[in-house]
Amino acid sequence: MNTNAPEINVVWLKRDLRLEDNEAISNALASGRRTLLLYVFETMLIEDDHYSKRHWDFVKESIKDLNLCLKPYHSKVLTVKSDIITAINQLMECYTIRNVYSHQETGILITYNRDKSFNRFCKNNLITWHENINNGVQRGLKDREQWINLCNAYFELQPLVFTPQENQLLHLREIEQLETLLHVPSLVTNNNSVFQKGGRTIGQKYLQSFLEKRYVNYMFHISKPELSRTSCSRISPYLAWGNISVREVYRKTYLLNETLSNKKPLEAFMSRLRWQSHFIQKFEMEHTMEKESLNKGFQKLKKHVSETYQKAWKNGKTGYPLVDAAMRCLNETGYLNFRMRALVVSFFTHNLWQPWQAASRHLSQQFLDFEPGIHYPQLQMQAGETGTNMLRIYNPIKNSLEHDPDAVFIKKWVPELRHLEIPLAHQPFLMTEMEQQFYNFKLGIDYPLPVVDIEETRKKATEILWNLRKNKKVKDENKRILKKHTLAKSKN
Repeated sequence: MNTNAPEINVVWLKRDLRLEDNEAISNALASGRRTLLLYVFETMLIEDDHYSKRHWDFVKESIKDLNLCLKPYHSKVLTVKSDIITAINQLMECYTIRNVYSHQETGILITYNRDKSFNRFCKNNLITWHENINNGVQRGLKDREQWINLCNAYFELQPLVFTPQENQLLHLREIEQLETLLHVPSLVTNNNSVFQKGGRTIGQKYLQSFLEKRYVNYMFHISKPELSRTSCSRISPYLAWGNISVREVYRKTYLLNETLSNKKPLEAFMSRLRWQSHFIQKFEMEHTMEKESLNKGFQKLKKHVSETYQKAWKNGKTGYPLVDAAMRCLNETGYLNFRMRALVVSFFTHNLWQPWQAASRHLSQQFLDFEPGIHYPQLQMQAGETGTNMLRIYNPIKNSLEHDPDAVFIKKWVPELRHLEIPLAHQPFLMTEMEQQFYNFKLGIDYPLPVVDIEETRKKATEILWNLRKNKKVKDENKRILKKHTLAKSKN
């Protein structure tokens, strides 16, 4: 440490890649000290199998967008590839650091352990680490009795405005000097990628177009695999990586809705925004659900792992067109609407009878909007292992006929079925030998036969899971879960 070095604040950006409504940045600037914005591409996270290249490209695009926004202030984000402790140690060779600001991250176990190590490092080096509330999620709660009031109070506050004083942010020249001493990764990404591009600028465009006109069909198309791609907001990656805050979105939506005669679409949207905070709060209070069933009574449930089944599911070759279309779409674009996410998890855990843990990593790698606090509670809820939620086993044929009646989504993502008549595109396994000859189509060769019988597997899963719900351990856990994660008036 250079004891004669000038003193600065460091804002450690993580999943809050924005300047506006960023409490960590706001508090650092409010101190009056000169401030450095830092993002660390942490080796442990890059190598972690929750993540894939699509995530890090989104982060890079977000940082490039931040740097464009910082140009008028003659500054940028210092971006390094390292671990956070090494990065701060290297910065302390040039500056005195007494305060580090960041948001409270509700992340996977590896980030929780990282934060504990960083907290010890800060104490040992006389650094005060200020962690700020993120999107209304509260740390240290034992139950939900106070959460709703605290969360409401957070959402009622005006979003914070980015207002640095003149020359308060470290100048480009200083940051470029630091870059010569550190491992600086390339921020180059593929401009022709089909994934949504990262950054606040693009995130706000998605939000604006939704609030201007796309919201009108929100409730009608929300369950439709193809139509939902334009009628839903599509801002989930920008919320997950913090390009925009939930509070900003909620307040903009609320103010617009006050002026509308038909309030139902945006009320439904706002309801889902609040559910986002609810699920992340659940994960914050019960982080063990990353690896284990929330209801400990379901931890005795043993399923035989089938690599064959899992490979067919991951590659969209199960023989069930809607499941296969959804998985192929997800693998290529990083997005599925909520119903299709529920359907592919239900098929994996119930019909294929595979443990939800085996689906977790593949899905987290594919979802561009991977958010641990939503990912794990939703996985377990769709797998039927919470014990408190209704058991839902989605029928892929029924959902196909109801939500993709003209097989538009199916034929788009399963091109093998494009030349078939609509009824056969939904259920190709019903084709007779004559029909196969007529369409020059061979089941098991041009498109796989079903890997399982959905009726038999549904019946088996239903019986096992409903019988397990009668288990005393499951019932006791239900009471514990309800006491911890719901309000008193909801526990009756």
